[in-house]
Amino acid sequence: MSEAHILVVEDEESYRDSLKYLLTREGFTVSTADTGTRGVELFQREGADLVLLDLMLPGLSGTEVFRVIKDRSDVPVIMVTAKDDQVDKIIGLELGADDYVTKPYSGRELVARVRSVLKRTAAAYDAIGDEPTRVTVAGLTIDPERLTMQRDGQTTSLPPKEFGLLLLLAQNAGRVLPRQVIIDRVWGADYYGDTKTLDVHIKRLRARIEADPHHPMLIQTVRGVGYTLEPPV
Repeated sequence: MSEAHILVVEDEESYRDSLKYLLTREGFTVSTADTGTRGVELFQREGADLVLLDLMLPGLSGTEVFRVIKDRSDVPVIMVTAKDDQVDKIIGLELGADDYVTKPYSGRELVARVRSVLKRTAAAYDAIGDEPTRVTVAGLTIDPERLTMQRDGQTTSLPPKEFGLLLLLAQNAGRVLPRQVIIDRVWGADYYGDTKTLDVHIKRLRARIEADPHHPMLIQTVRGVGYTLEPPV
């Protein structure tokens, strides 16, 4: 099996060149971009299995690049930051990155994080594939083979993690699932990023299925425990 394709978006030449050398030596295929705009262009043209994205970019910022990527795909993104106090913003409710590293970082740590995120992503696809049966609940028909959701005759394709989250909640409709259980099932037991990533995906999912995402009727938060999908009475 060939190694993954990594897109590195980094404006500092020394970091960009060293990342390309390091990742290529580890067997990855690597594309690089020195601006956010160039990064978006490369991603749209070539795609990627994972994006290493610097937060502080000239012109189109890392935050803006992240949103463009996540609006179009569920490709995992590891954010790179020079400031520890930006971590909550990066992987918190505003973004929900898959992981982050802080400059300066060790090459060994970076490669380990890249492989861990790729492994979790592959596991998420496999977990979805293990459940070929359609699930119908709360007016939603969820198709694991096509990663689609149908409602009121309209079919919507979902990114794998959002789909995995919806499928898990639907399969356990009416049950409260603890946050850690959800993370273990959707992100993998070896996930060590911020748990706020789950909240980001819940927010995105509510925007897709709730009549009023600010006052959700289907996906309910159970404070201090987790989430549940409650079919309407």
